[in-house]
Amino acid sequence: MKKQDAIISLVLGFLIGIFFFIILNNVEIKIPYLWLLIAGFPFLSLLGMYIVSVLGKKFLIIYQLGKFVLAGALSTFIDLGILNILIWLSGIAAGPWYSVFKGISFLLAVINGYFWNKRWTFEKTGELFVLKEFSKFLAVAAVGLLINVGIASIVVNIIGPQLGISVKLWASVGAVVASLFAWVWNFLSSKFIVFKK
Repeated sequence: MKKQDAIISLVLGFLIGIFFFIILNNVEIKIPYLWLLIAGFPFLSLLGMYIVSVLGKKFLIIYQLGKFVLAGALSTFIDLGILNILIWLSGIAAGPWYSVFKGISFLLAVINGYFWNKRWTFEKTGELFVLKEFSKFLAVAAVGLLINVGIASIVVNIIGPQLGISVKLWASVGAVVASLFAWVWNFLSSKFIVFKK
């Protein structure tokens, strides 16, 4: 594994830990020694990247997919973190405003994902921001937005909280379920449409 990839893995893990803390505080989940868990995210990220770097020696796509998943994890935690900040600020965790909040948080996460995936995952050189490339990325993200917000809204507003889960926690459950579907779309479209070599 390259030194740069190790450093980036640690940084992404640290940022994931920060957003994880924000999310848990809003959904009012108390975990003993939470700071240890958050401090562990950088090392878990590094360990995961080391494992995919070893596996990626035989199949490059595995290493690339590992980088995409880690960058995507940060984008997902940014998405969930911003969503939970908006829920905390407004006190609204369902209904039409939830869908607006989810759209905002998803778009901010997508912008983050563009830069990490361009430079790190798919190692595109040249200008940091290319309008034509970013336009493709936004078009792909628009489909991802429909997938993400649509599925999250169905889970939150139509299915509703299950198994006694609080409305605030269910809002994050809906966002996670939607993110899983959006990740598949985003990886394939980023690799074969936006950042193809």
